[in-house]
Amino acid sequence: MIYRTPLLDADDLAVLGELEAMRVTLSDHLRTPRRWVGRLRRTAVARAIRGSNSIEGYDVELDEADAAIDGEEPISADERTFAEIRGYRQALGFVLATAADEHFRLDASVVRSMHFMLLSHSLDKSPGQYRRGEIFVHDETLGRNVYEGPPSDEVPGLVDELVQRLSTAPDESPFVAAAMAHLNLVMIHPFRDGNGRMARALHTLVLTHAGLSAPELSSIEEWLGRHTDDYYRVLARTSSGSWSPEHDAHLWLKFCLRAHHLQAQTVQSRMARAAVVWGMLDDLGEVHGLPERTLDLLFSAVVGYRLRRSSYVRTAGVDERTATRDFRRLVDADLLVAVGETRGRYYRAGEGLSEIVDLRRAGDDLAEPYDGFKSLLYA
Repeated sequence: MIYRTPLLDADDLAVLGELEAMRVTLSDHLRTPRRWVGRLRRTAVARAIRGSNSIEGYDVELDEADAAIDGEEPISADERTFAEIRGYRQALGFVLATAADEHFRLDASVVRSMHFMLLSHSLDKSPGQYRRGEIFVHDETLGRNVYEGPPSDEVPGLVDELVQRLSTAPDESPFVAAAMAHLNLVMIHPFRDGNGRMARALHTLVLTHAGLSAPELSSIEEWLGRHTDDYYRVLARTSSGSWSPEHDAHLWLKFCLRAHHLQAQTVQSRMARAAVVWGMLDDLGEVHGLPERTLDLLFSAVVGYRLRRSSYVRTAGVDERTATRDFRRLVDADLLVAVGETRGRYYRAGEGLSEIVDLRRAGDDLAEPYDGFKSLLYA
């Protein structure tokens, strides 16, 4: 027996309806060719990678999560941390790459294969293999175990039941199915390590294979990374410290639907700001007589990326001399500022981009989908 999907109430149905409306709007926006859509989607993947790993204590800058997408080296992250980032990028890349595969079938071997992708750099953690003993989640702050998973001999059957449930509930909302898959995998805790990241990756996989548009933007991993305390609290409330599939999962479901709703609002806000930012960059390009290829570089700087000449050579398709000339021009215009010596040098947004950076960092005015949810969560 695994956690069952709770009955949806009127508030849940209203939130699901609003999510569907936002999904359609987002899909329409992304189908219209715009120069900034590619960068927005790529940054969304980087935010998901960074968010999911930050929950486990593997913190990197956004540009380093982005670098992992193309297999580039980090600027400041240590080797161990970046190995974890690369592993998660590989697992998430598998999720996104199979989104359009009509022959894809989710089964336990897929879950185990994703786990191997996640932790293949740490063979001592038994990547791709179910745990063979008991497992606990330990809270360092409290100094005690806060969760105990089910016995290891039950794990294979529970995972099989989980993937079978996903294939036998075709009429269930993808948002609901993904939330329940996430909950069950993290509670089963089938592996020695990486269970949280696997559950979040499975959540995204269920959504992408349900046909949601823009899978790179449908993940709530970024949101969970920025609200980790709430995430742990709702898991604790749902489990009461041990494998308890008979418990009501309604609070968890509301938490996930709320996260999707707020994340979708955030993405919509970013898309609107991106259009304004690109207009301002176009104006700067005309004022300084800049080649159009440099505008994407400036957009990345506005987002907060540390820019490297080697990456620009590859992405812009220019030679070293042209790249050097472009960076010098942007520095002379006070649009970028160089940091560090020649070998490890990178560039950040300069004073000439400050107005655009402030616009990009403007806070989002988000509407609360569930009135009083935080009070309920912390009751």
